Amino acid sequence: GFQHCKPSYKETVISTVTQLKEKLSKDMEMFLAVTELNRLRQFAVDVTLDPDTAHPNLILSEDGKQVHCGDIKQTLPDNQDRFDQVINVVGKQSFSSESFYYEVQVKEKISWDLGVAKESINRKESIKVSPENGFWTICLRAGKYKASRVHLSVGSQPRKVGVFVDYENRSVSFYNAESAELIHCYTDCSFKEKLRPFFSPGTLRDGQNSTPLIICPLYHNYQI
Repeated sequence: GFQHCKPSYKETVISTVTQLKEKLSKDMEMFLAVTELNRLRQFAVDVTLDPDTAHPNLILSEDGKQVHCGDIKQTLPDNQDRFDQVINVVGKQSFSSESFYYEVQVKEKISWDLGVAKESINRKESIKVSPENGFWTICLRAGKYKASRVHLSVGSQPRKVGVFVDYENRSVSFYNAESAELIHCYTDCSFKEKLRPFFSPGTLRDGQNSTPLIICPLYHNYQI
């Protein structure tokens, strides 16, 4: 009859050691990722939304930390800084030459855009959000994540996204701020001028997506 052969002691040890090495490797990867994200948090800046740039359908909180799309177009003063055609808003703060980092809560949303944009972007026309047009962003659409034309493979759905700009090395990186996973990184960016944090909470979709984007408070000693 058939006899079940038990693995030898040597085989058992090799299997156990292999599993242990794989676990240690994953633990080390996680440790390094968390360490790197905590290092970037040293560059945390206080970001508030600029109401003078907000599309008339956007509703901002009084403290300038939250934004969602309403179903009524408000009557607001027109100015050269306001987005007319697309539901975007930028931060009040502009940055040049230094690195900076901020985090935004995106949980319970089905559509959003986040990143940075050049101060000189066109705010009066509906143009493609791309590096060529001065935008470095990622977005969520229909359950899929994209960075300009690139479809992104994301491990776990982020509830909070960290954005880090390394002005000197011309890169923009996006992180899952809870797992420390790197979502995407733009390199060789052509900045050459001031940058502003960029936000779009996405349109309302049959009453869905009304949850606001929320800029999270960050402190220089904050760690995960």
